[in-house]
Amino acid sequence: MVRKSGSTKLKRQKAPRFWDVRRKDSQFILGPRPGPYSKSKCYPLGVILRDVLHLSSNSNESKKILNSGLIKIDGIIRRDPRFGVGIMDLIEITPNNEAYRMIPKGSKLLVPVKTRENKKKLLKITSKTSTKGGKIQYGFHDGKSLLQDSKEMKVGDVCLVSVPEMQIESHIKFENGCNVLVVQGENAGKIGRVEEIKEGLFALPKRVILTFEEKTVELPVELIMPVGLDKPVLEVLVNE
Repeated sequence: MVRKSGSTKLKRQKAPRFWDVRRKDSQFILGPRPGPYSKSKCYPLGVILRDVLHLSSNSNESKKILNSGLIKIDGIIRRDPRFGVGIMDLIEITPNNEAYRMIPKGSKLLVPVKTRENKKKLLKITSKTSTKGGKIQYGFHDGKSLLQDSKEMKVGDVCLVSVPEMQIESHIKFENGCNVLVVQGENAGKIGRVEEIKEGLFALPKRVILTFEEKTVELPVELIMPVGLDKPVLEVLVNE
């Protein structure tokens, strides 16, 4: 029998740079399972429990915690230590009644969430498809999808939803003047104001001109997420 795919092992030195792990420990580290996020944009749940939240000291302890059903992602119990956790995902630790949201903020990637916000999530629309019956299927950045009658929302807009019910509470348009969060790159974690949206060209992707307090930058739209019009709709995103 021949091997049908490459090795699934991940070396620590090759792990994404945003992972908060010790690079000179054992040679290999747990890698994320294929899912809604690419390998370079998510954290394996087992690594979060051990290396970020320090709820366990080794992989076996992480597996025991997960098998006990004590950890929820977006309100759903997850037991796979290789389950990928990405931007805006909510991690709930049920025994401690604690919740964290994955967003870049300063040197942190997991930020504590207040009780009134631990059931809300921002989802960026990445696809829009017409279906039979006249409804529209919206696809979001975390792999979820939703059927809606409304045709007003566009790719690039963001929905504030309640999880795990996936009920849309509000809609944030991607337009000039809105506030956006930079989710990747040198400016990750910063919130800026959209000054101009530039349409893509043959050799250039669609991009946006952002203004921060100290500078103006031009970024591809894939690196940003609208978070509010006059101010971010989530308190955890408000600049300190």
